Amino acid sequence: MDTLEAIRNRRAIRAYDPDHRISDAELHAMLSAARLAPSAFNIQHCRFVVVRDAELRRELRKVAWDQPHVTDASALVVICADRDAWKDNPARYFEGAPEDVKQHMAGMIRNYYEGREWVQQDETMRSCGLAAQTLMLAATDMGYQSCPMDGFDYEAVGKLINLPENHVVAMFVVIGKGTEAALPRVGKLAESEVILTDRFPAA
Repeated sequence: MDTLEAIRNRRAIRAYDPDHRISDAELHAMLSAARLAPSAFNIQHCRFVVVRDAELRRELRKVAWDQPHVTDASALVVICADRDAWKDNPARYFEGAPEDVKQHMAGMIRNYYEGREWVQQDETMRSCGLAAQTLMLAATDMGYQSCPMDGFDYEAVGKLINLPENHVVAMFVVIGKGTEAALPRVGKLAESEVILTDRFPAA
């Protein structure tokens, strides 16, 4: 599928065929694509928790406002991020580069993140958003529907998936065979309101 076509076709679908199965190869292809999403300094904050256990999915549904697509979709991926990825041997993010480049970039990473907790947190959310969109576009390209989700109890989800203390949960992405068409697009703001040139108008 053409990239622009995938972008136009991707819609948030909330009703899925619970009997459809995505093959391991298909899901691996989608996740491999998601891993190509950019991250600051190539830190690769994202962690993709693929929830396969049916009972765990039922438990996650309970803390996600009982939304049926948590259990009905073929795949449920909890997208998380390692908030401390910046300090976990940062030279490894440039493995294969010349040694002086590796060490230079590792120093830049430490200087940029150390003591700036708000930046550490913000970067995790940016990385997860980029990865989630890439995952959904890959699913669209492969003929599947998807939905990003944040309607759940973050603390409860963290406990259910044994989230490490230094990690954060960003969102769910469900993927599968949708059983209903997307609703018509509505409420799109005027292009002049959202696409600006150079700066915002003076107040």
